[in-house]
Amino acid sequence: MEMPEFIEARRPRWQQLESLLDKAEGRGLRALELEEARTLGKLYRAVSSDLLWVRARSGSADVSEYLNDLVGRAYALTYPGQRPRFADVWGFVARGFPALLRQEWRMYVASALLFLAGLGFGYLGMLVDPDAAPYLVPEEHLALDPVQRAANEASEQGMSAEEQAAFTSFLFTHNIEVAFLAFALGITVGVGTALMLFFNGLMLGALAQVYTAKGMAGWFWAWILPHGIPEITAICIAGAAGFVIARGQVAPRGLPRGLALRQEAVRAVKLLFGTLVLFVLAGFIEGTISQIHPPKLSVAFKVSFALTVGVGVYAYLCSDWMRGARKPDAGADGGGVR
Repeated sequence: MEMPEFIEARRPRWQQLESLLDKAEGRGLRALELEEARTLGKLYRAVSSDLLWVRARSGSADVSEYLNDLVGRAYALTYPGQRPRFADVWGFVARGFPALLRQEWRMYVASALLFLAGLGFGYLGMLVDPDAAPYLVPEEHLALDPVQRAANEASEQGMSAEEQAAFTSFLFTHNIEVAFLAFALGITVGVGTALMLFFNGLMLGALAQVYTAKGMAGWFWAWILPHGIPEITAICIAGAAGFVIARGQVAPRGLPRGLALRQEAVRAVKLLFGTLVLFVLAGFIEGTISQIHPPKLSVAFKVSFALTVGVGVYAYLCSDWMRGARKPDAGADGGGVR
């Protein structure tokens, strides 16, 4: 079909779409009758195809511009942008995030096991070979003697309030960077994510053994656990998000690999977004309870506080599991099928 014939044949539907757009834009979509709304949707798709046909044949710039305007107006009506509402964000944090984690629990378990494997390896590595400290212990802790540090904290010769704030800010930023990196490295088919989780666990395990060797195990875990439980949980969830991206690459489930990757990336980003509430909680605790050491706060109190926080964090994350466990009974007549 030649261009003039094409334009003449398609002109009626272009004009019909333009008329419907004028009506909808002037009085709102609700001004359209049901059949008119259906027709607008069909014409939008048809005119989109016409625009591609004209562009593929380097047709008239005026015709191309006219059709592009029609398609743009129809798209704006069909897919109106929406500002995120607080209710939507709260709904995701309160319900959507735990529900999504429930669906991806295997990825989370794999993430947590890799972190724990690194922790165990780092602890045993330092136990067997203390001279490996320069390779296993985080650099900022190499020059700190655990006993001397505890003594300084007890005699109020530890870090000043400004130094504590700076240290807390550094850790908070560092741990968010670790989480984002664990997520982003999912694009390496999950290999980078796995290594990131393992090596972060390794450094924590090595540091734990350094304090344990000096008889400071209780002091160490009282320092780490209050903020560490939500923080490590968040890092492992970010690792799970990285593995979700990797799944889109290695197991597209019959979909084109690019489409599968895009779909999994959406789920992964939602998982990563959900970790922010855990990082905020961890940052608040790290700047307060975690930095108050014995004798101001006893080891028993801080460990008890950490366990209470842990119960609260996992009660929140498992809330969707609990709702899911109740639904089959409530819907025994078939109405509660998920």
